[in-house]
Amino acid sequence: MRILYLLFAVLFLLFQAAPGSADPLFADTAECRSQGNFCRAGACPPTFAASGSCHGGLLKCCSK
Repeated sequence: MRILYLLFAVLFLLFQAAPGSADPLFADTAECRSQGNFCRAGACPPTFAASGSCHGGLLKCCSK
């Protein structure tokens, strides 16, 4: 029974993601956020304009 605790600890350490190590899944999302913009579903807030797309075209990239 003790081996299960050890196995769980090893698996937890193996699959733990380090902060900032994951590559973004969508290049357009990474580009939008690198420019200081944010992604949003639906329309951008009134003082922002849609400057592109995010998440493979499902979201809008909103910029000031």
